[in-house]
Amino acid sequence: MRTFDEILAISVGRKGDEVSIFDGFEPPKPPAELALVPDDRWLAGMTRAIFQAGFNWKVVDRMWPGFEAAFAQFDIGRNALMSEDRFDELCKDTSIVRYPQKIQSVQQNAVFIQDVAKEHGSFGAFIGNWPQAEFSGLLERLKKDGTRLGGTTGQYFLRFMGADGYILSKDVTARLIAEGVIDKPPTSKAALAAVQNAVNTWSGQSDRSLKAISRVLATSCG
Repeated sequence: MRTFDEILAISVGRKGDEVSIFDGFEPPKPPAELALVPDDRWLAGMTRAIFQAGFNWKVVDRMWPGFEAAFAQFDIGRNALMSEDRFDELCKDTSIVRYPQKIQSVQQNAVFIQDVAKEHGSFGAFIGNWPQAEFSGLLERLKKDGTRLGGTTGQYFLRFMGADGYILSKDVTARLIAEGVIDKPPTSKAALAAVQNAVNTWSGQSDRSLKAISRVLATSCG
């Protein structure tokens, strides 16, 4: 496995310089800032990532005001108690994408957020206090206890919300394979642990965020 500086050199060779690699890059939010994000915004972020998965992102963006209105600005209590009648109404609501399983996920994830907030004070505090070096564990928690938050959906959700982490995109995965960290796109716990260990090593070598490392890995291939 190459060192971080060696992989960075590959990226610089492809992009021209480090400035180009990090063009438009926004650093992750610090834990204290994440903790201040209201729970309704976390539910909104989950919902947006879920509806964008496998769908045209621009369509969801254009319809987003309708989502906010349909789901009562993602009020946690109201969505957690979504009735069958309200669910049926939402499945016919043309102001949102009418995908029953994804609509149902809003109710289920509202309950998930409620449960986490009871234990940690808020969902933002839960995310902000999660150890950076155990990011794969956070992804596993979202997959296990959330709804439709597995795979890259959970990764994009956290990225959109400003949490530090990596996204196992095609290019990032290609670099991880090239470095011998994994031999195929990671899905098993063992493979995801291997990814986390490699990223932790590169973070220790560079003192950079997981998001920054993810950018360098991606630009070294794509």
